[in-house]
Parts: sequence; structure tokens; C-alpha cells
Amino acid sequence: MSAPEAWLGRPLTSIALCWKLIRADGVAMGFTSHDHDMRVGDLLCRARPGMVPSALRQSAGLEPDAMDIEGVLEDASIRGFDLEAGRWADARVTLLACDWTDAAAEPLVLLRGTLGQVSHAGSGGRGQFQVELRSGAHAIDEVSMPAISPTCRATLGDGRCAVDMAGRVARASVAWGGGAEIGLDAPLEGPDRFSGGRVRILDGRLAGLDMRIEEASETLLLLDDRLAAELEPGIRIELREGCDKRFATCRDRFANCAAFDGEPHVPGVDALIRYADP
Repeated sequence: MSAPEAWLGRPLTSIALCWKLIRADGVAMGFTSHDHDMRVGDLLCRARPGMVPSALRQSAGLEPDAMDIEGVLEDASIRGFDLEAGRWADARVTLLACDWTDAAAEPLVLLRGTLGQVSHAGSGGRGQFQVELRSGAHAIDEVSMPAISPTCRATLGDGRCAVDMAGRVARASVAWGGGAEIGLDAPLEGPDRFSGGRVRILDGRLAGLDMRIEEASETLLLLDDRLAAELEPGIRIELREGCDKRFATCRDRFANCAAFDGEPHVPGVDALIRYADP
């Protein structure tokens, strides 16, 4: 395998841009600016007519690297429906410069990061899309100092929380679904525990999408966002337990107060205006 320095130094360039995308649901896709499909490692990168990358901006400092890609929506690759449903949100991306004359040549990594803002115009399977590629340095802009909070900053089951989620997941079937609501075909056992949790759709057009549950009752889920399409009866869903992030809940329900990521006993702003009784 030849190193990038070998084929980049030729009198005639043979550079093709390739990008690998891995969605949150694990689906991996590859695309290239070349006029023929290319295999990069174990992934086939498809040539998509009209897919045009902008200039790539890179810096040695903390300034985030970024570029935009414009192209044509196609049913076989990037679909407008998937963009609207949020299926491409925060997908991991690697941008590579490859030698199109030698499939075994080592590619040059230009950017690693995530997909940012995605927009598209058109209907049906075709139309135009534009997507922003953001490097890992972009996350530095979003880092902020945590503020003192009486509620927990961790997410139930993550590395900071460390609650074992085994036994805190349930399966159910949909009776109907539309807007920001999902009706269930059988009552949930202990529905209150799923308020603030997550629901993952397992079948149909929205399979793999994950949404937050604002409130759960025995036969109804209220979501924090609207569904991109109606759910047909019989579609299976997976529900993960939620948490209201209060210290009492962490202590009494999860027995996990040692990992509580908050300051429940710090006096609030009202302590500044208290005065002694005469």
C-alpha cells in the first residue's frame, strides 16, 4: 500500500474525495466525487452525479474545520424523507482524499467529525440537499461550564449515571401514531416510569428513530417532537425508562444517590432574600 506522499507528489493528480458516513442507527454509506464507484477499505463509495463539495477550511488552532456538500437526493442513497425524519442527525463522517488510479493506495484523512445542519428542497425521491460537515473541534465551541443545579445533569444509564438499564426496557405494539402521540394496543405496566425516557421505533418507515417521551400513560405516549410519518397499527416499539432527575428519585427509585450529578442541598437564590423573623 503506497503512502499518500507517493501519489500526491505525482506530476498529474489523481485525487478523488470520498466520504464515509455512519448514522446513529449503525447504517454506513460511502460516496465519492469521482465519476465511478470506488472501494475504500471495506466500504464501496458510490459516485453520485451532481454531488459537489465546497472548499475545505482547516486550521492549526481551535477554529473548527468545516465544509459543505451539495447534491441530488436519490431514493437509493440520501432520501428527503430521511432528512426530515432526522435519520441523518449527528451522523459520523470521515472525509478522505483517495487515489482513484490505485484502490490499494492509502487514503489521506482530511476531516473527521459529524454532520451538522442538513437542508433540502424538493419533493418525492428527488430534489437538492446541502449538508454541513463539522470537525471534532466544533464541539469545543459548544463546551460550557456546568452550572450549579438541584437536578441531575447525567442521563439515566450513561457513564456518569451508571444505572443498569437491564430490566428497565419494555416492548409494545402501536395501535396508532401521528403528530406527537403514539397510542398503544395494550396497557403499559407502570407507565409513569417511562415519562422522560426514550422510545425507539423498530418497524416501518421510521424504523431506528429514537425520540424522547414527555409523558406516558397506560395506553398513550406524548413525544417531545412530531413524528415524520404516521405509524401503522402493529408496529413494534421499544421503551426505555426515564428519570425526572430529582435527588429523591435517584435515592429511592434507583438507589444511586452516590452518583447523583447535581447539587440538591445547595441553597437557591431565595436564600439571598431571606430575613430573620422579628
